[in-house]
Amino acid sequence: MTALDRAAPAARTPKPGRVRYSILAMLFIVTTVNYADRSTISIAGDAIQAELGISSVALGYVFSAFGWSYLIAQIPGGWLLDRFGSRKVYCWAIFLWSAFTMAQGAVGNFSMGTAVGLLFLLRLLVGLAEGPSFPGNSRIVAAWFPTRERGTAAAIFNSAQYFATVVFSPIMGWLVTNLGWEHVFTIIGGIGVVLSLVWMKVIYAPRNHPRLKQPELDHIIAGGAVVDMDQKRDPGEKTAPRGANLRYLRKLLTNRMMLGVYIGQYFINTLTWFFLTWFPVYLVQERGMTILEAGVVASLPALCGFAGGVLGGFLSDSLLRRGLSLTAARKIPIVTGLLLSTSIVICNYVDASWLVIGCMALSFFGKGLGALGWAVVADTSPKEIAGLSGGLFNTFGSLAAITTPIIIGYIINSTGSFELALVFVGASAVMAVVSYLVIVRGITRLDISDLDDKPSAVAA
Repeated sequence: MTALDRAAPAARTPKPGRVRYSILAMLFIVTTVNYADRSTISIAGDAIQAELGISSVALGYVFSAFGWSYLIAQIPGGWLLDRFGSRKVYCWAIFLWSAFTMAQGAVGNFSMGTAVGLLFLLRLLVGLAEGPSFPGNSRIVAAWFPTRERGTAAAIFNSAQYFATVVFSPIMGWLVTNLGWEHVFTIIGGIGVVLSLVWMKVIYAPRNHPRLKQPELDHIIAGGAVVDMDQKRDPGEKTAPRGANLRYLRKLLTNRMMLGVYIGQYFINTLTWFFLTWFPVYLVQERGMTILEAGVVASLPALCGFAGGVLGGFLSDSLLRRGLSLTAARKIPIVTGLLLSTSIVICNYVDASWLVIGCMALSFFGKGLGALGWAVVADTSPKEIAGLSGGLFNTFGSLAAITTPIIIGYIINSTGSFELALVFVGASAVMAVVSYLVIVRGITRLDISDLDDKPSAVAA
């Protein structure tokens, strides 16, 4: 047999396709619009405050309204995903949160007190509708991507939060300045309504996708993707029992590894929600910029956050391919990035605007680099309750959506400046590092039987 003959079988081996990247692209686009909907209120916040005559504390509560309902929606949203599948539940979520965003554009037609109440209510409804979004992202990535590609995939969809600011902050700043703050809500919400129709044409479970070829399916299965997450199971296959949600919630919360990941997400999201709510107001009120300038300037740190987010996932997967353990490959970017994000405190000691933006950009880059929590959840959650675990993880993150705007509102109201607010944000980054280094030990996938049969790691 010649060398050519020996090489022939290998040459005929089909290469895996790239359908999974079209799924990731859709997740990225949807998450970009998701975060644009969340941040509409921050860009319009100063104009709303001036028109309605509300205090910083009241504005902080309006900012936090999303977080209250978003938190409540996490566990039910995760259950809905596990029960009915990611494709249908997520589609309805996109449509509803977009419709509620559009409705916020009409609150200016009412009297001051009614307008504030309606704005608060509609922000609650947006949060409620967005509940399944990130647990859905995590489930879809776990179903479509092998373990060694999952860090990059999760980082890409997570980095959409920064890309949303890069793309939409200048646009929203222009809309507020030239057309009025109401149009920020109607236009951004309208984009989401259209996107919900596209979703059903793009997203499928791996085994149901009309364009997925067998070589790519084999590739993702061999790499550890949980492709049957949304498939109907055989009668004898072990699943999470109906009505077992509360029991598994308790088991997840008493597992040391999972609890550390959840707590870490709370502190990481404190940084996120400072940038999503008070950062544009900080630029206008503390640094004297116009709303249009703030919209443009806010995009610069966000661009660095986007770069850091993509780099964090790529670095983590690269370390994994080089032979490092999953624990080391995930923790190195997380800890390094979060330590960099503490540079936000330096803004209290510089006056030049370019230095302030530089420090914010470094902080946002670090936050992006370290925001690998969704990759860790996809790595660790039992497949039978992946949505439930993702919902619980996002519940902790949602607490920050409530506490961060309110705490910073009270700090500004009592001190008249943002100095202590920036210290609070920097300290949260340090606590996230502590969570991953002290509470989370090894990172490994749990089997549902681990939660059934093993004693509590925290109790132990």
